[in-house]
Amino acid sequence: MIHLQRHRDGVVLPVRATAGARRAGIGGEHDGALKVSVTQPAEKGKANKAILTLLGKALGLSNDRIELLSGATTRQKRVLIRDASLEELATRLDNLLEQHPPDR
Repeated sequence: MIHLQRHRDGVVLPVRATAGARRAGIGGEHDGALKVSVTQPAEKGKANKAILTLLGKALGLSNDRIELLSGATTRQKRVLIRDASLEELATRLDNLLEQHPPDR
């Protein structure tokens, strides 16, 4: 289960990121966080930008609603989803994970 957290501006989504992967995509859940892989390297913010773009597309949200709160230089990131309720984001994540089951 992904541990979403209420925030005054929306909801905080914990992300476990992998940069420089062979394929970009959503990989399920890991220790309460959404696993996200991108092909961009972890240099000069390229991977972080790619992660936010991938999340926006996957969750059906515009890029201006997604912001990196913390974890710019680590795998564990906290992403703010603006103007979203906890219930709305939980539903979107459930739908996303059903469509993209993790590789086994």
